[in-house]
Amino acid sequence: MGLMPEFVLDYVSVNTYWTILFIVHALLAVALLGALTHQAASVLMPVRVGVGTGGFVTRFRAVHGASYAAAVSVLWIVTFVFGAWIYTKYRMYVRIPIEQAGYWKTQGVFELKEHYATIGMGLLPIYWFFWRNTRDPQYDSARKWLTVVLCAMCWFIFLTGHVVNNVRGFGS
Repeated sequence: MGLMPEFVLDYVSVNTYWTILFIVHALLAVALLGALTHQAASVLMPVRVGVGTGGFVTRFRAVHGASYAAAVSVLWIVTFVFGAWIYTKYRMYVRIPIEQAGYWKTQGVFELKEHYATIGMGLLPIYWFFWRNTRDPQYDSARKWLTVVLCAMCWFIFLTGHVVNNVRGFGS
């Protein structure tokens, strides 16, 4: 069963348990992706003071980036933990058939996804530091580009997860 608590079997089947974990992981990933995308848009295209309310794009990028730092940090960590938990199942039931089918590029891209997620975890402390010190202008450029890099990594991780899921299919 891996990391499945035994008492859970009294309430749900093994497949239902892993499906619930996967859905929660996916929902957390969507929330993280949304928060990072909003924050990256706010640092790449800041709204100038005195500009009218504008349209959708103006409102999308008009968020206060610092207010997203805690959510992004917590969501990255929790999503990572759920992904690591699911990895125990992936390692046996998805990765092996992908390798047996000879989908080496798909497997390699998934390996890169794992590395990006781990590198992102390593970048979180400095990301947190930069966003907690928004009044210090010397960090503006580093904060901006670190946010953009984390956002790009998050998009890659998210899309790669979907592609790999489509190759084998969750629960198959």
